[in-house]
Amino acid sequence: QVQLVESGGGSVQAGGSLRLSCAASGRTFSNYIMGWFRQAPGKEREFVAGIIWSLGSTYYADSVKGRFTISRDNDKKTVYLQMNSLKPEDTAVYYCAADPYSGSVFSAVVRIRHAGQYDYWGQGTQVTVSS
Repeated sequence: QVQLVESGGGSVQAGGSLRLSCAASGRTFSNYIMGWFRQAPGKEREFVAGIIWSLGSTYYADSVKGRFTISRDNDKKTVYLQMNSLKPEDTAVYYCAADPYSGSVFSAVVRIRHAGQYDYWGQGTQVTVSS
């Protein structure tokens, strides 16, 4: 139904920046949330940032707040993650995800931080930050 493709990953030194993109194709959702998650070796997948598409409301993990910015482009059906002031602990595979919802905005806010609530996932893109 929906395909998500991440791009923009790579290797940078600490303090550098990267911009990740996630392009959606196929069937378009009317109401949905999109999120960025990351997974480092030996660790669980964790929430990084999310956005309620229709409103543009954004949410961030405490570990990235002030450094990362999530945004979207309606015409291109693309969500972005601008990552600044990167740290070695940001090293991980980054995944974008999408989930349609039919409930209230409050329901979307509750769901947005939890990987288990998302139906669609990209293949991931590697981000490596060296010291």
